[in-house]
Amino acid sequence: MIIASCSVAYKGRLGARLARANRLILLKADGSIAVHSDAKAFKPLNWMNPPCTITFGEGTVTASTPKGETLCIELHEVFSDIDHTLGVEPGLEKDGVESQLQELLADQVTVLGSDFVLVKREYPTDIGPVDLLCVDSNGQTIAIEIKRVGEIAGVEQLLRYQERLDRDSRFAPTRAMFVAQRFKPQAKVFAESKGIACVEVDLATLRGDSMSFTLF
Repeated sequence: MIIASCSVAYKGRLGARLARANRLILLKADGSIAVHSDAKAFKPLNWMNPPCTITFGEGTVTASTPKGETLCIELHEVFSDIDHTLGVEPGLEKDGVESQLQELLADQVTVLGSDFVLVKREYPTDIGPVDLLCVDSNGQTIAIEIKRVGEIAGVEQLLRYQERLDRDSRFAPTRAMFVAQRFKPQAKVFAESKGIACVEVDLATLRGDSMSFTLF
């Protein structure tokens, strides 16, 4: 990572130049190079993607590609030159994905019903698994489908699971509950017309940051 007063010249199918100014130059282990300013947010002013060959000369950094493109950076004054290995990237983990919501709710089923007891997470049917299968104090089985966004397709999926469970005398008659972080209005109307309870949950609440659940 170099912070320097520099000018940049690109030669390829077209030519481009950046006049002298203070900029940030990032050189990464994957062979890429990017020239940034304080503007343009994350987008670099000029860059070169791998594979490219980077060479250092007297006051210059040059990147060249097998196609004959070159990016030459002339360093007029270097303010900072830092070399640091970042290591292995574990990857981005999205917050609020359905598997995470399912895991949190499996551990806290009483937030969906004070008398709920978890029978099984991912209860198998011949058309797919029910996210949570619970039973209440009256012995009634509740099939629970969990989505990040509640849509009509999720309601239809839950109805198919419920129909399969109702064929089993151990569970029939079941009731169904649709759980999501937010619902599409049409999905909520459709679910309610089929006798399905819709429960909106908040990820922060499930993590214990607050206590707020909404039953529609």
